[in-house]
Amino acid sequence: MLQHNPEIKSQIEQLWNKFWAGGISNPLTAIEQITYLLFMKRLDEMDLKNQSDAEFTGEPYISRFEGVWVPPEHRDKKKEDQKPFEVDKKTLRWSEFKHYHAEEMLTHVQTRVFPFLKDMNGAESGFTHHMKNAVFIIPKPGLLVEAVKTIDEIFRIMEKDSVEKGQAFQDIQGDVYEYLLSEIASAGKNGQFRTPRHIIKLIAELVKPRLGNRIGDPACGTGGFLLGAYQYIVTDIARKTGRQDLKPDEDGFVRTSVSAAYGQESKAILDKSLYGYDIDSTMIRLGMMNLMMHGIDEPLLDYKDTLSKGFNEPNQYQIIMANPPFTGSIDKSDINEDLTLSTTKTELLFVETMVRMLRKGGTAGVIVPQGVLFGSGKAFVAARQILVDRCELKAVITMPSGVFKPYAGVSTAILVFTKVYDKEDKVTEPATKNVWFYEMESDGYSLDDRRNKLDTSGDLQDIVEKFNIRDPDKDTDRKNPKGFFVSYQEIKDENYDLSPSRYKEMVFEEIDYEKPSVILERLIANEVGEMEDKNLAKVESGIVRELLALKGMVG
Repeated sequence: MLQHNPEIKSQIEQLWNKFWAGGISNPLTAIEQITYLLFMKRLDEMDLKNQSDAEFTGEPYISRFEGVWVPPEHRDKKKEDQKPFEVDKKTLRWSEFKHYHAEEMLTHVQTRVFPFLKDMNGAESGFTHHMKNAVFIIPKPGLLVEAVKTIDEIFRIMEKDSVEKGQAFQDIQGDVYEYLLSEIASAGKNGQFRTPRHIIKLIAELVKPRLGNRIGDPACGTGGFLLGAYQYIVTDIARKTGRQDLKPDEDGFVRTSVSAAYGQESKAILDKSLYGYDIDSTMIRLGMMNLMMHGIDEPLLDYKDTLSKGFNEPNQYQIIMANPPFTGSIDKSDINEDLTLSTTKTELLFVETMVRMLRKGGTAGVIVPQGVLFGSGKAFVAARQILVDRCELKAVITMPSGVFKPYAGVSTAILVFTKVYDKEDKVTEPATKNVWFYEMESDGYSLDDRRNKLDTSGDLQDIVEKFNIRDPDKDTDRKNPKGFFVSYQEIKDENYDLSPSRYKEMVFEEIDYEKPSVILERLIANEVGEMEDKNLAKVESGIVRELLALKGMVG
C-alpha cells in the first residue's frame, strides 16, 4: 500500500528525521518510542469506536479509560492512602493529553500514560511481563509535541485512504507499522533482518495454516511470520463467509486482517494459536505490538532461546514458519541435549529444532542459507538426511541473492517439509520419495539495494500454482529449472545434496557468429561511416588504424 501512498511515506520520513534531530538516532530505539506513541493513539481510537458501537447497539461496554488508575507500586496501600496517587483514566487518553502544553505533556506521558500502557492488560499478562523493562526515553518536550502531531496526521491520511480506496483501516495501520519495522535492519542488531512480507505470504500459501492449528516460530523477531499465518487464516475465513471485496495485492496475494471477517469463537481460537520465541527482549516487545496492531489482543510471544537446554516443546506444532538467524554459533555446553547434530552452527540446529517441534503430520516452511543445501561437512549432510529420511521434503525453492537487500546479500532457499517420523521412531523406509525443485529468478522487485517494485509479481504466483499441481510423473523435465522432481535415491547417491544445480540439465544453444572480417568492417563503419578502402588508409584515428590492422590479420 505504501508503495502507492507517497503522502504517508513522507510523514513517516518526517517522523524519522524529527527523532534523529531530537537525539534518538538508533533506528531500533526510535521504532520502540514511535510504537509506544502509536499504541497510545490506537488505544484511544479503538476505545472511542467501541463506545460508539455499544451506544448504537445498546450493548454494555466498559471503557479502558473509565474510573481511576492506581500505579502498581501503590496498590498494596490502604484505600485511603491510595487516594493521592489515583489518576483519572480520562486524562490518559491521547485525545486529551495531546492538547497539553509541551512540558506538561512530556511529564504526563512519562509518569502516567506510559506506566498505564505497560500495566493495561493486568499483572498476569504476558504483555505486561515483557513491558516491565520498557522505558519511555523521548527526552525533549518539543520532540514529543512534533511526534504527536505527525502521528495524528498519519492517522488522518489512513482514515482518508480507508474511505476513498475501500481498504480496511486496520490493514492500512498494519502496513504503516510494517513499514516502520523495515527500518530495524539498519540498526545492525545481531544480524537480524526483516523477511520481506511477500516472501512470508508465499510461504503461507505453501504450508496452508488452518484455524485451530498450533502455529510456531522459534526465532520470531517482530512476529512477521505469525502475522502472515494469521492473515492467511483470516482471509480463508473471509472467503468461506462469502466476502466479495477481496482483491489481490501488488504481489498477487489476497489478504485481509480485518477482525469483522470472523466471529468471537474463531477469534478466541486464533488468539490461542500463535506462538513465537526470540532471544531479544526488544524484538518480543515489538512483535507483541505488531500483532496487537493487527487485532491479536494477547500475543503468545516469549523470551526464550529455542536452541538451549531451557527449551523443550517437542511434537507441539502443526505449522512452523520461520527465518531463523543464519550467522553465528551457540555455546556448545548450552545446546539442547535432545538435538543430535554435532555442530554449533545455528542454521543447522534450527532445522533440527523445527523438525523436533513439529507434530507428526505437521508442516514447516523455513528459509535457510543456500549453504545448508550443499555443505559437505558431516553436520550439513546429517541435517539434510533428517529432512529427507524422517520428513517428507516437499520442496526446495532457491531465491536470488537480492531478496534480502539492502540488509544482506546472502543466497537463500525455502524448504517445505512435513514430519513423518519422531526422533525415537525407526525409519522403516524414507519419508521422501521425490523432491520438487524450483529456481526463483524474480520475486517481483529489483534485486539491487533499492528493491523497487516491478510491473510483475515475478515467479511468486507461478511457484504457488506449480506447487499446488506438482506431479512427479509429469514434472521431470530438468531442462526447465522452474519446477522439476528428483528421486530420493538420486539425492542419497549425491550425498543428500539439495542444490538444484546438481540435478538440472544444462541446455547448450548453438549460435552462429558472423566472420571476424564482417564484424571488423561494421566496427570501422561505425567510426568513420561508409568510406572506400583507399580513403580508409588515410584516416589517422588510432582506433581505426588498429581495426584495419586486425582486419589485415584475419583476411
